[in-house]
Amino acid sequence: MNKVVIDTSVLISALIGKTGPAREVIRQCLLGQLKPLISTTLFLEYEAVSKRDKIKELCPLIEDEVSELLAAFFSVCEWVQIHYLWRPNLKDEGDNFLIELAVAGNAESIITNNLKDLRNAELQFDGLKVLAPEDYLRGV
Repeated sequence: MNKVVIDTSVLISALIGKTGPAREVIRQCLLGQLKPLISTTLFLEYEAVSKRDKIKELCPLIEDEVSELLAAFFSVCEWVQIHYLWRPNLKDEGDNFLIELAVAGNAESIITNNLKDLRNAELQFDGLKVLAPEDYLRGV
């Protein structure tokens, strides 16, 4: 099973969209076809962003349904302890933890809607792909 890091942008896209590649990626995680990796930092970001008023307005689910979906998603995640900070020096330093999580958990890919920032790291890791949900699903 492929280990992946799901960026918050993908999880939120899946919550607010009724269809689409982000939703399919999350569905594959819930069905055990992908193994999403998670860290404390990513967990806290998922929780915080999913509770923003703007996201709640856009989401067709009520708050209890969002909580149930997140709980189901978290239950299939593999929790990873990050013991070494690589500091890939991304344009948005706040995203460094995604690469650190992927490296620590031996992920194949980071699935994100934020390709520009995550692909331009000063420090590159062979074998780690950064892909949009639709590209991941196409097997790019």
